[in-house]
Amino acid sequence: MHDTTALLIQLGAMLLGLSLLGRLAARMGMSPIPVYLLAGLAFGHGGLVSLSASDDFVSAGAEIGVILLLLMLGLEYNAGELVSNLRSGAPAGALDFVLNAIPGFVAGLLLGFELVGCIALAGVTWISSSGVIAKVLGDLGRLGNRETPTVLSVLVIEDLAMAVYLPILTALLAGVGFLGGSVTVLIALTAIAVVLAVALRHGGTVSRALASDEPEFLLLGVLGLTVLVAGLANQLQVSAAVGAFLVGIAISDEVAEHAQQLLAPLRDLFAAVFFVFFGLSTDPADLPPVLLPALALAVVTAVTKIATGYWAARRAGIAKPGSYRAGGALVARGEFSIVIAGLAVADGTDSRLGPLATAYVLLLVIAGPVTARFTEPALRRVFGPRPTPAPTRPAEGLDLLP
Repeated sequence: MHDTTALLIQLGAMLLGLSLLGRLAARMGMSPIPVYLLAGLAFGHGGLVSLSASDDFVSAGAEIGVILLLLMLGLEYNAGELVSNLRSGAPAGALDFVLNAIPGFVAGLLLGFELVGCIALAGVTWISSSGVIAKVLGDLGRLGNRETPTVLSVLVIEDLAMAVYLPILTALLAGVGFLGGSVTVLIALTAIAVVLAVALRHGGTVSRALASDEPEFLLLGVLGLTVLVAGLANQLQVSAAVGAFLVGIAISDEVAEHAQQLLAPLRDLFAAVFFVFFGLSTDPADLPPVLLPALALAVVTAVTKIATGYWAARRAGIAKPGSYRAGGALVARGEFSIVIAGLAVADGTDSRLGPLATAYVLLLVIAGPVTARFTEPALRRVFGPRPTPAPTRPAEGLDLLP
């Protein structure tokens, strides 16, 4: 069969299958990420059917998926909000790092990973899934709850931290050494500072330059700028994902809102391709040996995330029930964890890291909605506060007794 013909058939079948799987996940009230990963496992190396003809296209689509995920994340916030959240949420962000990154690093040491593999696994366990958590909060009707700003603040701190973490990881994976890695991190920090300064002072100018009444021209402009900056960032070993995130921050106001509406379907499409690609690169036969370590790591870091959210919410003056809900909401891992593992796997880090990250994310992306819903009632039974019973009214006539 001609290569182009095979590509079209495989790609069409894959997209159609993802559509059906996504609908099934939606009906079950869960994130589609686990079914996309499972689809990749089923049709990748060692799976049921090989999609070798579409490997190059899916690989390029996965890279675009990462860029769009980070661009959309940047569009969610403006520079002022980021600076404000950074100041108010720094203590919670520090605790989040200690409680959730260190278990991943220690697990890497226990499993015999090299230093860079341990650092990558620390990132996988550290970062929560903004996309999954936002969807769960919306489904549960909690977007207006008092604890929700605390949850979002923790997520924003994590997203900002990724802009520093990813260049460090990229430099280590490239083997550039301490000096080269320091230069890479310095470039990344300088780029972040410049973008924040431009966004704070001249964000309107950048947005007006991209603004257009024609959706086609706005879409081309935002995508073109994002891919260009992502490519330049990659050339400087700062990470294409960080470049896309910074572009999103620099765009603000109505232009950002309009761009989000236009890009959302593209983001979802290419993000699905990215998750499938990660599954395609993982041999299902490699999962059973790492299933127990992944389960143990999932249990530990689910507990530490709940503790993080609880502490952050209590520090913000939220009552215990709301603090329990905040902790349960933060458990889900997803897109960022897979991005980090994908970077490490692509550079030939320990072959167990990919399967371990896949199993870990599958467990917690499924557990996340469950903990968000049931952590609060479960912990209230154990630790309180229990609801105060309503005062009972005395039976008729008893109030006349002495």
